[in-house]
Amino acid sequence: MESIYIVIVGVLFILAISDLVVGVSNDAVNFLNSAIGSKAASFKVVMLVAALGVVVGATFSSGMMEVARKGIFHPQMFYFSEIMVIFFAVMITDVILLDTFNTFGLPTSTTVSIVFELLGAAVAISLLKVMNDSGLSVSDYINSSKALAIISGILLSVVVAFLSGAIIQYISRLIFSFRFKRKMKLYGAIWGGLSITAITYFILIKGLKGSHYAYYEMADGMILKEWVQVNALLIIGLSFVAWTVLLQMITWLFKVNISRVIVLVGTFALAMAFAGNDLVNFIGVPLAGYESYVQFAANPGADPNAFLMSGLNGKVETPFVFLLLAGLVMVVTLYFNKKAKRVIKTSVDLSRQDEGTERFGSTMFSKVLVRSAIRVNKRVSAILPQSTNDFIRKQFDSSRAEEVLEGEEKPAFDMIRASVNLVVASILISFATSLKLPLSTTYVTFMVAMGTSLADNAWGRESAVYRITGVISVIMGWFFTAMAAFTVAFVVAFLSQLGGFIVIGLFILVAAYSVIRSHVKGKKTEEADENTSKQTELSESVSVMDIHIECKSSASDSFHLVSDVFEGMVNGLAKEKRKELNHTYKKAKSFNKKVKQAKGDIKFVIQRMDDEALTSAQYYTLVLDYMREIGHNLMFITEPSLEHVDNNHKPIGPNQTEHLRELNKDIASFVNTAVQIVTENSYQRLPDLFKESEEILANMDAYTMSQIKRLKKNKSGSKSTKLFLDILAESKSLVFNMVNLTKSMRDLSKMSGSYYE
Repeated sequence: MESIYIVIVGVLFILAISDLVVGVSNDAVNFLNSAIGSKAASFKVVMLVAALGVVVGATFSSGMMEVARKGIFHPQMFYFSEIMVIFFAVMITDVILLDTFNTFGLPTSTTVSIVFELLGAAVAISLLKVMNDSGLSVSDYINSSKALAIISGILLSVVVAFLSGAIIQYISRLIFSFRFKRKMKLYGAIWGGLSITAITYFILIKGLKGSHYAYYEMADGMILKEWVQVNALLIIGLSFVAWTVLLQMITWLFKVNISRVIVLVGTFALAMAFAGNDLVNFIGVPLAGYESYVQFAANPGADPNAFLMSGLNGKVETPFVFLLLAGLVMVVTLYFNKKAKRVIKTSVDLSRQDEGTERFGSTMFSKVLVRSAIRVNKRVSAILPQSTNDFIRKQFDSSRAEEVLEGEEKPAFDMIRASVNLVVASILISFATSLKLPLSTTYVTFMVAMGTSLADNAWGRESAVYRITGVISVIMGWFFTAMAAFTVAFVVAFLSQLGGFIVIGLFILVAAYSVIRSHVKGKKTEEADENTSKQTELSESVSVMDIHIECKSSASDSFHLVSDVFEGMVNGLAKEKRKELNHTYKKAKSFNKKVKQAKGDIKFVIQRMDDEALTSAQYYTLVLDYMREIGHNLMFITEPSLEHVDNNHKPIGPNQTEHLRELNKDIASFVNTAVQIVTENSYQRLPDLFKESEEILANMDAYTMSQIKRLKKNKSGSKSTKLFLDILAESKSLVFNMVNLTKSMRDLSKMSGSYYE
């Protein structure tokens, strides 16, 4: 029997490694987005600084491990076998949930996951104990006060982080504005000294007391923790003076950008705070399971179903080697796991200073909120003196931002905002760690970033509704995380306790399958994203010829896609092949998304055009417009076709099938002609293309009339009739748009000098 529990402990540690990988992939956004978004240094330098912070922070995490053992439930009320089931259910649920969120590129909270998983699993086992007539209620088994304090702290941190970020960023921008290099030379060292001193205080003075280093004995007999508390003011004063002088000296001697130093130090501090606070989320439960087994094994002959885990209630030191190994696993994950980049992109996109393609749409709530904010802003401006309004407007005018050197990519936001993000977030997290509260680093860093974005006018009228919708989507994902974590952990623990080791083995297989499948799917998504980004890199084109070459390739691909999608739609509809229709619909959707992104990036493409290329901008715009319309046509053709078969409606009739097959042949012929004209610049053949289009339109009119006659004689169903007529209507529009796209390519060809009669 004892050997079974050795296997479970081993599984817990294997799951811990997997949890570290998927957890760090998700939480990397917490300490990397500011440095990456502001381009404070190269990606390799940022990763190196973050890696050092993670390793150091991991060794500060010891005191937080108590949360997993006794923060949510009373361990002395559970038997060894029950405790192991709780810990097993938590780890299985955590790996599956976090990997799912990573796959979709959404930042979620490992802290919320672990808290609600512990709660769900503990409630499940408690409920079974109550059902077996223990004479107690579920509340007697749960550490309600501590659990409520943790959950309340997590929710409160969302508000505090957002307001702190917004207020401090507003003050910082009033001081430095967007043109801050000269001001940084004057008093940037003081700003840096204050920032780094604040970080030093909360990480060393507040965060030290829960770590292994706290009990290092000083020369005067005092332990390090006590010595730091006694000399706190002296440390703060010396730290401020030392950092201020050091920053000023390196600015004078080496012309170092102080902002970059602050951002990199802040990245180190936030990575350290993250590891110190969040490591419990990844290895706290396996270590608690290991400690439980050690205590059980120390009592030979003990019955696992009768051995109470009172030993977990005391203070247990976490072995230093476990913390260090966990930190190293986190570092390796940072360097090699690509899912982290997808999660980082979500946060950077929502906080970037410039407009562009938005990942999220708009909602009624976001629209109302923006309208209300505009009204409030107008009323406040009316109260303030004009000189004050002018000063504020000048300080927050992002068009005055420092110029980016030629060849460099513009950062998502500047280093003033990046430093505020890092300093505020690391202070809040370190403070929570000192109180042994497992604060959600995701909530804190994300909401600080959103608060600074709002205060920095990054959410302008062009993007506010979309950014707010994005923030709400992420926050709703957090609430879903809590509900899903509780529910899944409850079910896993409940079934594992009832079904025993057979059910536990099945859950291990399910978790392994989920992670492997998610990894394979994530790899395909990354490849698709890379292909999409390569296909839409029109922003690199600066001359008329470059634009013409890119557009020629894109137009040719669009024509080929039309033929491919239309053929797949006709075959799938005629043979009722749902998989083929679904595949065709996904192709159309992907194309529509790609051209939408290209259309959204048109501002940046035009900004990079030289004077000669600028005259072709109108034709480039028209090309994108018609490609966008073609994308809509394909969506409106494939989606209803898929729904028709998916809903098991009657198949289309033989006459409808024949007409669609004929139409498919006509469109394939039309596409071949259009592709030859565009790729060979043989626009003298345009009359042939016009003639083909007229014949296709005439045939579609005949198909429509034939369908009307069948409907009159009641020889066709209403669903199939509507679908058929809708396909014909969209196909007409599709042909018109392909003709217009070809004509626009002709005009662009003339501008580039490639056109010949």
